[in-house]
This record gives sequence, C-alpha cells and structure tokens, in this order.
Amino acid sequence: MRTVPPRSAGRLLYAQSGGVTAVINATAAGVIETARARGVPVYAARNGILGALREDLIDTSKDSRAAIAALRHTPGGAFGSCRYKLKSLEANQAEYARLIEVFRAHDIRWFLYNGGNDSADTALKISRLGKAMGYDIRCIGVPKTVDNDLAVTDCCPGFGSVAKYTAISTLEASLDVASMADTSTKVFILEVMGRHAGWIAAAAGLAGDGADAPPHIILFPENAFDEVAFLAKVKATVERVGWCTVVASEGVRNSAGQFLAEAGTRDAFGHAQLGGLAPVLAALVKEKLGYKYHWALPDYLQRSARHAASKVDAEQAYAVGKAAVDYALDGMNAVMPVIVRTSDAPYRWKILPTPLARIANREKKMPRGFIRRDGFGITAAARRYLAPLIRGEAPVPYGKDGLPAYVRLKNVAVTRKLEPFAP
Repeated sequence: MRTVPPRSAGRLLYAQSGGVTAVINATAAGVIETARARGVPVYAARNGILGALREDLIDTSKDSRAAIAALRHTPGGAFGSCRYKLKSLEANQAEYARLIEVFRAHDIRWFLYNGGNDSADTALKISRLGKAMGYDIRCIGVPKTVDNDLAVTDCCPGFGSVAKYTAISTLEASLDVASMADTSTKVFILEVMGRHAGWIAAAAGLAGDGADAPPHIILFPENAFDEVAFLAKVKATVERVGWCTVVASEGVRNSAGQFLAEAGTRDAFGHAQLGGLAPVLAALVKEKLGYKYHWALPDYLQRSARHAASKVDAEQAYAVGKAAVDYALDGMNAVMPVIVRTSDAPYRWKILPTPLARIANREKKMPRGFIRRDGFGITAAARRYLAPLIRGEAPVPYGKDGLPAYVRLKNVAVTRKLEPFAP
C-alpha cells in the first residue's frame, strides 16, 4: 500500500508542451485525480515551461471534481502549451536558476512535463537540475505526440485518435470523390502531419484494403519522393479505378533530402516550417497529367477532433498521467511511463517506467517492414500494429445547442512571490 505524503511534503507541478492532442487533457485528468487521491496539491504551469519560468502558475484545487473529470473528453490543452526548448545548463544558467527559484518559492517537489521528443529532453535536463543546484526535485516525462515518434513506447497517447480521424476522413472523402469522378475530380490529395515519421499517413491505410481500395497512394517521409513513379501510379490508378486518393505526409522529401514543401522559415525548436505539400503535388498532377484535383489540409483539425477519438487512445492517455504521479510520489526520477504491448489479438497493453535517457532526442520512424515494397502503401504487419490503436469510441456529451459540452477550467492564478523574469 502506498503511503500518502503529508500536505507539508510539497506540491506537484504539471505542464503541457508542444502541439496538443485530442486526449492530452485526459492525461491531465489522470495526473490531477491521482495526486488528489494521494493528498498532494497540484499546480499547473500556464503555457508549459514558460509558465514555470514566468512564475505563472495555476492552482488546480480551485476547479471542482466534475470539471477535472470533464477534461477526459475535452480537446486542446487545458493549461496552455508552448514550443520552447531549454538550452544546456552551461549555455543558459539563468533559466535553470530561475526554475529552481520558482520551485523553491512554491515548494514544488515533483515536476511532470507532458510532451514529445523535445519535451522529453527538457524533462531529462530538469531531472538533473536539482542535484546540480542542490534542490530536491523529482521529474517525470509524460508521453504525448500525434506523430507517434517517441522511442521505446509501443505508441504515443494522441496518436490513436489522429490515426482514427485520418482513416475516417480518407474513407469518407474517397466516397465523395468516387461519386464525382466521372465528370469532376479525378485525384484527391490529403496532407497529414508527420515531419520525419510517416505514422499518421500510414494510418490512412486502414481506410481500405486491396489494390482498388483507397488510399491508392501513401507518401511517407521515410522514402525519397520519386516524381516519375508517383505520376505513373496516379495515372494507372485513374485509368483502372476512375479516380485516385493520395495521402501524403507533410515531411516528404526529394532525393536530395529537401522537403518538397519547405517554407524557408523555422519554428521555436529550430525545425523547418513546411508550407504545404498537397498543393505542390496537386500542381504536379495538373501540369503533367491534366487531371482535375482537390486537396485538403486538416492541420489542427486532425489533432483536435475529440468527437472522433479512439477509446484505446483515451484510456492510454489517462493511464500514463496516473502512472506518472505514482512514479513521482514513489521516489522515481528521470523516467517516463511508456506503453508496452503484450498481445496483438486480443490487444493488450500495460504501463512501465523507462529512463528518459533512452527517449530524449531519439526518433522512432516507420519500420521498413511496415511500408509496402512499391513504397505506396502499408503492409499486413503495419495493419496489425495500427488497427488496435483506433478501436472503440470515446463519445463526448452534447449540450442542448447540439455542440459538445467541453469544459473550460477557472485556471485561478497562484500569487507570485518573486520578481518578474523574461525567458
């Protein structure tokens, strides 16, 4: 039986980082509800690590049990997120000193950072911070990313729901195109997220099975784009089927390693910002083949579609939040709760701790065995991996206005004790 720390034993600080998902708030609910059950007060940092640096903290005790429970079906980031990467301790001692100052001022003894690859790196740095600066702080990374590219974990919370949305959208849009192809659109292109790993694009393959079933072409960032082969495949599909659905990952590159859609700018993490692959491909189809086309860019829609969330994904998102609190309060440091698949059929999984050092700054791409030999589709092995992750529905409650009844927390600010700081 776990011991319950007395209230004087400190507070837990939780923060969300990077692009949010349809289920990241389910993780927040898992964190807050588990900490409350163990008698530990929870603060949240407003807008991720920036909130910690700015001493912009939220007292989650001001929100009711019902409001916290409603986070399980509410998309977005309830406390705000950010794209901000801490440099090394040697390169930016001022920010690390500020974090310790804020932690000490508010008796923060546990820090949980909920994010992807860059966030795992930040969590690892902070986990080492206390020892270096003489402050007792336990830090746990909490997995989240629609890209599904975190190392070690079987899948990432957030991915199952975007995979379900992508498969559904591919199926529904293809029915539309098939209806109009005789006199209108011949080629439909759906661009999905995925800078370096093609997991989301691969999920579109669940929409159908067989040579004539959509999507007829999937473009993965793991493969160099071959214009001649692509156009030949589009032409052959239209001639055989009458139309063609293409799903392309935003991170598709040419043989020289350049993004086909690079906009020439970079984000806060130093990543190249992409300007839109779908219109590039559409223009190519029009110029070389003369087919009428339509393209779509779901962008934020794919990661915020809580109404189409996967039940498995929602359950896993809550479970990693719960486990993260238990690990922290039980004395662990510099670990992340990861999902371990124990069976494909029936699908079974469990949560286990893994050192952050095995996850930070590493990227899990699609295995070669998941991509068809022609490079334009998924294999049976990929289907076995992906299919369980989109199973089940996680319905949202609807209000009288016909819209989902999502919650907005009070997010009452904690009184500041320190001088202002500009990261």
